[in-house]
Amino acid sequence: MWKLLKIACAGAALAIIAQAAMAANIAIIGGKADDPFFAKIKKGIDDATLVVQAHGGTVNYLQLQTYDNIGGDAANLVRTAISQQASIIAVPNWVPAAEDEAIKAALAAGIPVMLYNSGGGDKAKELGAINYIGNEEYPAGLAGGEYFSTHGAKHVICVNTVPGAQNLEDRCKGIADNVTKAGGKSEQLPLPASSFGDPTAVAEAIKATLLKDDSIDGVFTISAGDADSAATGIDQAGKTGKVQLGSFDMNVAGLNRIKDGKQLFAIDQQPWLQGFLAVTMSDAYVNYALKLASAPILTGPGIVDKSNVEITLKGGEQGYR
Repeated sequence: MWKLLKIACAGAALAIIAQAAMAANIAIIGGKADDPFFAKIKKGIDDATLVVQAHGGTVNYLQLQTYDNIGGDAANLVRTAISQQASIIAVPNWVPAAEDEAIKAALAAGIPVMLYNSGGGDKAKELGAINYIGNEEYPAGLAGGEYFSTHGAKHVICVNTVPGAQNLEDRCKGIADNVTKAGGKSEQLPLPASSFGDPTAVAEAIKATLLKDDSIDGVFTISAGDADSAATGIDQAGKTGKVQLGSFDMNVAGLNRIKDGKQLFAIDQQPWLQGFLAVTMSDAYVNYALKLASAPILTGPGIVDKSNVEITLKGGEQGYR
């Protein structure tokens, strides 16, 4: 009996050791805590953390402090995750020229990498990352440009508050290409990165641009917060009802504008899903060598307009959309 008890105890100890050795230490890099978009991603990360903890693992969220040097700072966070001996790193590839070297260093150190939110499937394949989870930015921009054109816009500006970030450049390029294809014209309104999160600065810049060029009939923003500022700028310029507003991403204020006919549409990339899947798929890969055959894993784009805004509002009010 004593011998059987010792064998059982030894087996239990080995099971605990095996589980501990297998448990994932996930480092996930993301945006600022006060960025409303990344708050939705973080909600997905937090919900997924419960799954990781159930498997005995941990999740460490490494966040940017500003967006002034987004690529270089993200690369430094990847290096921090390497020094902390993360078992896997999930990271947006916002500025490939700045981040690729750090991502390659992680892979060379034997740490698998999951791209999410920014980078795309081709970049994931090029680097040797497990997969990409998120939106393909240029096609999403094309969808926005087509929507503007089919609703009569002939001259659209794309307001970019983080110029140089590849995902945002791709969004604006997609808008411009499809507006131009339909016979209109489109250009970027690049603003200093310091204007990101400064609603007054963004609103004033948009107001000044609209007053300078009366032919502009469409404004597109790269974030929901900037769409709020754009709505203010359009109103202050006396252009409400004359200039159509569209945005990447959305918040409750933007959804209510769509419902009330004061914003044309928003492009949804489902940020909660990006955070949730980046963590749960990283956990599954490290612990059980599980991965989806589908690549990339696209969470967007989806168009939210008057036809589907009511159901979307329910998710928005709970922090999921």
